[in-house]
Amino acid sequence: MEKNPEYETIIIGAGPAGLFTGSNIVKGRTLILEKKELPGRKLMISGSGQCNFTHDGNINEFYRHYGDNYAFLKPALKAFTNRDAIAWFEKRGVETITDKNGKVFPRSLKAAEILNTLLKNCRERQTEIKTGLQVTDISSAEDHFTVKTGFRTFTCNNLVLATGGLSYPSTGSTGDGFAFAAKAGHTLVEPRPALSPVFVRDYQFAPLAGVSLDNAAIRLFRENREIRNHRGDTGFTHTGLSGPGILDFSRHFKNGDTLKINLCKLDEAAFEKQFTGLANANGKLPVISFFKNTCMPRSLVRAIFDMSGIPSDKPLAEISKKSRKTLTELCCSHPFIIDKVAGFNTAMATCGGVSLQEVDPLTMKSGLVKNLFFAGEVLDIDGDTGGYNIQAAFSTAWMAAQAINRKG
Repeated sequence: MEKNPEYETIIIGAGPAGLFTGSNIVKGRTLILEKKELPGRKLMISGSGQCNFTHDGNINEFYRHYGDNYAFLKPALKAFTNRDAIAWFEKRGVETITDKNGKVFPRSLKAAEILNTLLKNCRERQTEIKTGLQVTDISSAEDHFTVKTGFRTFTCNNLVLATGGLSYPSTGSTGDGFAFAAKAGHTLVEPRPALSPVFVRDYQFAPLAGVSLDNAAIRLFRENREIRNHRGDTGFTHTGLSGPGILDFSRHFKNGDTLKINLCKLDEAAFEKQFTGLANANGKLPVISFFKNTCMPRSLVRAIFDMSGIPSDKPLAEISKKSRKTLTELCCSHPFIIDKVAGFNTAMATCGGVSLQEVDPLTMKSGLVKNLFFAGEVLDIDGDTGGYNIQAAFSTAWMAAQAINRKG
C-alpha cells in the first residue's frame, strides 16, 4: 500500500474560503480536499452566476453588515480589506466593475473568471486540489492530524476547516465542518437560515408579486414586543416577502414573529396630519386622492382599500376616525406574521456555526485544538447581501493563511 503523503496543511472545502486560503499559503505542501466533483460550486452561483465578490463601500462601514458578531471580523477586515480583495484579483488580470449599489463584480460578469483565477493561483502555489473525496473522519494526535476519506487517509500539521455552512446543500454545504468542529470539542451556535425570504401567514399580497418598496422601514415584533428594526428594499412575492431589506434582516427572524412594515414612507403622525389636512381643505375629494401624495404603487393602494373595506371613492369628509385609523395602520405599520422562514435550500447564507468565543480573531486559530484553523461560513458569521459574505470568506482565509505562513 502506498505510503500516505505528509502535508504541511490540509484544507477541507474548495469554496471561496478554502481556495483563497490555499492561494495564499506559501509554506510547505498544501492540499485542498473537496467532496464534490468540481470545486467552487457555490462560488459559481453567487450573484446569480456573476459573482458579486465584495462591496465598494468604506471598510469602516462594513462592520454594520454582519449582524451582532461584527466585532470578531474587524481585525480580518482591516488586515485584508475590500480594496485588497479588488487589488488581489486585478493583479491577476481580473478587471472589475462596480454597480450603482456598490456591488463589485468581474467585468466579464462571470463567476467562472473568479473561480479560475483562484484555481490558477493555487496551481502556481503548487497547492493540490483533490475533488470527489468525502472526508469521513478527522482525528488529532500530538502535533498531527489524520484526515480520513473513503479513498485514502492523509496526514498534516495544520488543518483548516473551510466547509461552509448549510445553505444551498446541493453545492456541498451540508454542515460537515460543524460535525468535525463539534467532535474536536468546539461549541456550535445553532445554525439557522440567513439571507432568506419569508412565507407569510394568511398572505393577501400575492397579486402584487414583483412590486417592491424602496428603503422600507421594518420593525420586528416577538410576543407583542418590538425587538429590532431595520430599513431596506422590500418586495412582495407570490407567497410572502423578499428583497434585500428582508433578506438582510432575516438572520433575526423566527417562525411566528410579526413584521410591521411602513408601506408609505410616512410615520403614523405625519399620515394622520396630512390626511386630516386634506380632508379639511377639500372634503369632497375621494379618499383615494390622498394617496397621490404618497409613494405607494397604485396596485398596493388598491389592495389596501380592498383590505380595509373602505370604498375608494368615498369623500374624505365622510371618513370616520375609526376608518382613518384603519388606513393609517395598514399603510404605516402593516402587520405580516411570519409563517415560516425559508429553509437552507433557499437561504443564501447560514447564521450560526462554530462559536467565535473559541477562535482567535487575529489568526482564525482554534483556542481548543492546536493548529486547527477556521475560515468562512463555518464560523458563526454571516453578512448582508452585496458581497459581504464572500469578502468575509476571503478576509478570514487571509488571516488563517498568514498565521500558517508565520509559523516556525
